[in-house]
Amino acid sequence: MPELPPFEIMDKAFRERDASFDGLFFAAVSTTGIFCRPSCPARKPLPGNVSYYATAAEALFAGYRPCERCKPLDSDADPDWVPALVARVEAEPGRRIGDAQLRAEGLDPATVRRRFQARYGLSFQAYQRARRLAAAFESIKRGGSIDDAVFDHGYDSHSGFREAFGKLFGDAPGRAAEGGGDFIRVAWLESPLGPLVAAAVDEGICLLEFTERRMLEAQAETLKSRLKLPAAPASHPLLERLKVELDEYFAGARRDFDLPIAEPGTSFQERVWSALCAIPYGETRSYAQLAHAIGDPAAVRAVAQANGRNRIAILVPCHRVIGSDGGLGGYGGGVWRKKRLLEIEGGAH
Repeated sequence: MPELPPFEIMDKAFRERDASFDGLFFAAVSTTGIFCRPSCPARKPLPGNVSYYATAAEALFAGYRPCERCKPLDSDADPDWVPALVARVEAEPGRRIGDAQLRAEGLDPATVRRRFQARYGLSFQAYQRARRLAAAFESIKRGGSIDDAVFDHGYDSHSGFREAFGKLFGDAPGRAAEGGGDFIRVAWLESPLGPLVAAAVDEGICLLEFTERRMLEAQAETLKSRLKLPAAPASHPLLERLKVELDEYFAGARRDFDLPIAEPGTSFQERVWSALCAIPYGETRSYAQLAHAIGDPAAVRAVAQANGRNRIAILVPCHRVIGSDGGLGGYGGGVWRKKRLLEIEGGAH
């Protein structure tokens, strides 16, 4: 997997629209759900609302759609049928274009697969799956029901939708057991603010994200890399406890969680996440205050980046960090959710 340039360099290149960085990384904007080339002419978002990806495939599987202004998936070297296929999928993410249809249109499926793999880092069928899942999650984000998300976006049943969700997490539990090792248990949890993806190992909860942050494959790969374990949908006692404690939290009956957390990161990230957990229920801190709390007051931007990389929402309360001006700032699960979480905790802004 390509390595990203340092965050400060990417952020500077993106804000200065430096075309020399096109192809080296992609910028994804949580407030709009799109990803762009560094040279995109669109107005730049606040720093807390931007994530950077090494490949278009990562951005796609994180649930972002390509920007219509800078067209990050287009290339002058591509034959005309490549952008045409991309445009068709974007127009109707729930419609499936299979090999038989490609052949009927004079396209060789193997050639299409190789071209997409070389250009975007994933096959054409994988591209369609990523966009279909993302479109379904986008429907849920807008307040639609899970039934609508399932049946309006090309899935025949709830089980088909959950199966597609499950496939993103790699090896089946059986394979993990055959290898004599453990695996990361992944589950789908309902909440008053929308569905959550949760994961646990015996040591603790290792993932909790609102689904439209849609870091499914990217987060799974990070978890598998950090914990050196495969991941697959399965039950776990900690996930059962998490569901109960989240229900109590949303009902206003719980202030603190009694669950162990297993969130490996860099030493700097872990310092920031520990400081997040020290912010009391009902209170907020600015990024500058958080930087002071970890003893590195000059690292405000790096603190913001680490805050955005937190993989455990609510339990590691990154929603309690706001702008120095008192504004809510960004939030991977959507600013409206951040506002609602602070309202639940009595720290409404």
